[in-house]
Order: sequence, then C-alpha cells, then structure tokens
Amino acid sequence: MSRVTTVVWGEADCARARAASDRILEEAGVEVPHAEARDLLAAGGARVEGSRVHIPAAVVNRALATAPASFEVPGRGKGGMVLEEGRTYFGTGPDCLYLHDPLSGERRRAVLDDVRVSAALCDQLDEVDFIMSMALPEDAPITADDLLQFAAMLEGTTKPLVMSTSHGGDGLEAMCEMAGLCGERGSFACLIMSSPPLRFDPAAADKLVACARLGVPAVLAPAPSAGATAPASTSAAVVVGDAEVLAGLCIHQLACPGAPFVYGVGASALDMRTALDPYVGPDHFLGNQAGCDLARHYGLPSWSYAGPSDAKSLDEQWSADVAITTVLGAVSRATLLHDLGYMESGMAGAPESIVLGAELASFARRFMRELPLDEEALQLDEIIAVGPGGNHLGRPYTRRHHRDFWQTGLFDHTVFERWHADGASTLRERVARKTAELLARTPDHEIPAATRAEFERIIDEVARRRE
Repeated sequence: MSRVTTVVWGEADCARARAASDRILEEAGVEVPHAEARDLLAAGGARVEGSRVHIPAAVVNRALATAPASFEVPGRGKGGMVLEEGRTYFGTGPDCLYLHDPLSGERRRAVLDDVRVSAALCDQLDEVDFIMSMALPEDAPITADDLLQFAAMLEGTTKPLVMSTSHGGDGLEAMCEMAGLCGERGSFACLIMSSPPLRFDPAAADKLVACARLGVPAVLAPAPSAGATAPASTSAAVVVGDAEVLAGLCIHQLACPGAPFVYGVGASALDMRTALDPYVGPDHFLGNQAGCDLARHYGLPSWSYAGPSDAKSLDEQWSADVAITTVLGAVSRATLLHDLGYMESGMAGAPESIVLGAELASFARRFMRELPLDEEALQLDEIIAVGPGGNHLGRPYTRRHHRDFWQTGLFDHTVFERWHADGASTLRERVARKTAELLARTPDHEIPAATRAEFERIIDEVARRRE
C-alpha cells in the first residue's frame, strides 16, 4: 500500500538478528525456574541443565510455525480487535503507583476507583481501542489486587482489556469467568514480562502456560535495558529481548500449539546520570522499531509504545513527549500500542494525558492512511476543468469531500483574533476542560448487582488460595 511506514531492519537484518538470538538461546540458554515449563521445553527438544534451558533453533522454528498470524480479541459491547499485520490499535498502560488527579490537581497514590474511572474515561474516547488498568491501587490487598483491578475495568468499559498481573496463572481462569459474566469470556489479553537478562521468573512462566491452555492471548514483552540488563548497545538490547520472546514463545506453543501470542520488545537505555530508563528517547524508540521489524519478519502481531511522557507535570515537555511518541509508535505499524496516559517514565498516570493521547492518536491514524494514486484520488478531470488560475472552492467535488480532512477538537487552527475573542485558551486548558466534561458524564453501562456479587465470590475464592 502507499502509506507511511518506518523500517529500521529489513529482512536481511532481521535474519542476522535471529541468528544472533539462536546462538544466545543455544549457548547461553535461559533460566526457567518453573518445573512444568522446563518439562515442556525438554519434551520439545531443548537441553535442560538444572534450571538452565538451552533451546536449539529447530525448537524455535516449530514454535514460530504454529503461532497464529491473526486472531481476534472481542469486546463486550464496544470494539473488538483483529490482531494481525496491517492493523494498529491504541491503548492505555498498566499499574502506575501515582495519579495526577485532574479534580484536585494533586499527585497522589493511586486507588482502586482510579482503575474504574480511567476505564470509563477511555470507554468514551473512540481512539482508545483497548484498556489497561493505569493504576496499581494502594487500597487493594495483594492477594486479590489483580482481580479487583480486573473487576474495576469491567465496570468501567465494554472495550477489550489487556491485563497485567504480578501473580502467576492462577487468576487467569477467574478472569475468564468474570469476563464471561459480562458477555464475552475471551475479551482480554494478558501482558507478561520476563526478567532480563534471559530469565523467566516462576510467575511469568506460569502465565505463559496458563494463557496458552486457556486461549487467553499472551503478550510477551521483555524490556532489556542497554547498559544494565543488556550491553550498552541498542542492537544488543533488542537481541536480548528477541531471544527472551522466542524462548517464551517456545514454552507457550509447546503448552498449546496454535495458541494466540503477541511479540513485544521494549529496548530501553539506562541513563547513568539518573539511574532511570526514560521512555521518551530516540534510542528507545529506535529499538522499539527494530522489535516491530522482527515481529513482522516472524509473522506475529506486535506490541509497542505510544503516548508516554517522562514529564513530571502537565507542561510543555509533557505535550511534546506525547506528540512525538504517539506518532513514532503509529508509524512503526505495531499491532498494539500501549501507554497512552503514562507520565514520569511509567511511575504515574494522568487522565488528561489519556485525553491528549487520544487526540494525537486520531492525528496519527489520519497520517497512517493509504494515499492512493488511482483515478478517484487524482481527479484529473477536475484539475483540467478548472484550469490555470481557477479555484476549486465552488466545485461539487470540494463540497462532497472538504470534511474528509482531519478535524481537531483540541488543537487551535484559527486566526489570532478569533482565538483571542474565544478566551485565548491554551492547549493545557482545553485538555483539562474536555477531561472534566468526560469524567462528569454518566456511564452508559452498569454491572448488575448479581454480577458484582459473583465477582466477589470469585475474587474471595482466589484470594483464599493465595493466602
């Protein structure tokens, strides 16, 4: 298609990166402190030495052959996503410790109701396709925090969910049951992160196995840090992440061949001055793009970033960060783009940042569209009919199509005099006003009392097993 797409690594580069990952997996191997996952790998042809597993390229090839290139994550009333090459969806991020409260203006610890409120906000934003929790609530007990988050998300939205949990796979069956009570058992995916370098902690391995057997799409997205958990090289960080994703794919596909899987690599770079991994930097997004290229090379749906900011307040850096990362994420053509609403390098979330991110996602989608050169698009007869020195203002074609171009609800495109007469508002003020209006609306759906009671029963059962 004639459309904007960025590429860092072509097919030859991706083949070279894959060869590097194969060598890492066979020679260094991966740590898998999870007996069932090790047994699956051993039965599939890997060499197991204690908790270390050495995986030959042939095992990876079989896993790649069975992983589907396309599958659906439906909504429970709104939306629904077909995950495959050529489709891109935007969503929020998970588990921020803090919230920039749009009502009080304070930065505070996140609570459980913030999960519901952010989901309800996203439910009203057409450009947000899937929902993550945004908040890691301090008022939720650790034995049930993931299921309480999941229930709050179900209360706030009928769009597809991507769930993040610090527990193993024991809560995923409960989540399937809860989503089924709301109309669609399969309306969520599960984000899984390994522990670079080259290690799957027991919870991560357990989730890979459980997702495969339950049919819950697994989004495996390690985040090796160049200079810390990977060599101080973006290429090396991408290859470390690639090796981990391929190892996780082997566990997943051996547990259930053909189970839905999403490839994700976030190759960050440690800032030695601050000891932080900034989200917004050219090295990070260059590595993300290489990861997207590898996913395409393997024929797998991909997971990457769009909309985060490293800013500590809703200031000029915030708006610049969100704009840069949303457009860079979009043109990467990743299948799932998460982190709309993120601030402070993932430590905090902000409803206003979700609203700005959604507007910029709208911009990015328009920029990503196909730009054809067919007869309808070129309109040669129109150009010739008007001729030199004429104009197209009164032409029927213009009357039919002048609204086809992107229109914004937040960015000002007027002359100075009109902007001044309308109150001379800033972008920050317009975002705050729209956020307040959306938060004040009554939700268009509600979980019945009987369903909430079932949620409580399910959550209590899982919490008791975890104690």
